[in-house]
This record gives sequence, C-alpha cells and structure tokens, in this order.
Amino acid sequence: MARSSSGESLLSRVVRIYEAFGPDHRAVTLSELAQRSDLPLATASRLVNELIDYGWLRRDAQRRVCVGVRMWELASRAAPTLGLHDAAYPVMADLHAVVGHSVQLGVLQDREVLYIERLSAPRAVRNRVRVAGRLPLHATSSGLVLLAHGPRELQESVLSSPLRALTPHTITSPDLLRTTLGEIRRTGLAYCPGFVDECATGIAVPVRAGGRVVAALSVVVPNDASARTAVPALHAAGRGISRMFGTTAQTRVSA
Repeated sequence: MARSSSGESLLSRVVRIYEAFGPDHRAVTLSELAQRSDLPLATASRLVNELIDYGWLRRDAQRRVCVGVRMWELASRAAPTLGLHDAAYPVMADLHAVVGHSVQLGVLQDREVLYIERLSAPRAVRNRVRVAGRLPLHATSSGLVLLAHGPRELQESVLSSPLRALTPHTITSPDLLRTTLGEIRRTGLAYCPGFVDECATGIAVPVRAGGRVVAALSVVVPNDASARTAVPALHAAGRGISRMFGTTAQTRVSA
C-alpha cells in the first residue's frame, strides 16, 4: 500500500475523502472537501481528479464535488441491507398509505441508528431523518428499539455517556433511559413524543429475523392526540416485514 511522506496510506486518505460527504454535505467545493477530510488542498485536488477519472467522484454544474455514479453502483451491489430493504419496501408503502406521514427503516450502526429507507409526502409532519442519515440511539424511537434489543455492552456504554438533548423532551437521564429500554422490551413499542422535533411523535417497532432484532420500523406523525392511532398498523407492518425478511433470509441459507 503506497504511503505519503507522513506515513499515511493512500487508502486512508481516500477513505477520509469519502467520509467528508454526508446527508447534509452531498456536494462540496474542493476547499470544503480538503478541510473536512483534513488534507492539504493540493493532495485533495490530485486525489479528487483521479477519483473523477474512475467515475468514483463527479462534479456538478456548480463544479462542486459529489459521489460518483460508479461508487453508488458498487455500493448498491454490496449493500448488506439490500435483502432487508427489498422485503420491507412493499410493506412500508402500504403503511405509508395508511398513516399519510413519514415511514422509515433503520438499522444499528456503531452507536447510532442508520436510516436505509424513508417514505414521506409533501404535507407530512416535519422529520429530520434522511436516507443514509444517522441520529443518536437514545433520542429516536428507532434508536431506542435497537438499543433496547442490542448488546448489553452497547446499552451500558450509552447509559454511561452524556445523553445529548435534541429537544426538551429527549431522554437525558440514564435512570429514565434504562427504565424506558425495559418498557420497550416488554411492550415491543417505542413511543417518543417530541424527542427529535417538538411538533412530531416518533413511534417504532422491531423487525426480527431468526429470533433477533435486525432493524426498527418507525413512523413520524404529528405530536397530538391522534398519534397513537398509527400504532396498530405499525405493529402489523413490523410483523409483516419480519415474516417476509425471515423467509427470505432462510431461503438464502438453504440455497
């Protein structure tokens, strides 16, 4: 592996370039990219030009740098959540038609929930979630479901860390969080009014395969008295995705 004079490998520098992109930074100027990846401008420029030649990066009409179609193509082929997404999407579409607001699917990624799909509508209540975006586990309905069913060491790590408030309603007390996780395991539901946005209620249920929780299905609805009316349809959708994904996963194992 080729290394720079500083001892850092070429691959490490390329990885830092890609990690400079995010849901809020889909297109950046070269100088912004160099700053976000902590690379000298000349180094960033040389690597970006090479990656553009391979189709792994591209420039938009404003000459900003974006992830290239070739990288998207390769990533889509290798996506470990592809089977889950395919099983979930038809059920999510049906649920979206019922609730009329955002429906989303999230998986555990490090100490955050990573959203792999989201369906919404122009008049849906405000929602901070974006596809490929992340939010803290303790602050979201999906994150709480994943945390409640996650490894004990992950739970203790989150409980012993500062719990950042996104709104005044976000759980920031370790004792309350521990109690909430137990309640989620008992009821199979995370109900979070105003946790991420004071105008919205997030509600989530687990998606299971092979006896373990592999994802969280959630809706984001207005934070009012009607919010709980979405719960029965959400429970049914969660069970439906679990059956479909479980069957798909078993078929892959048997093949």
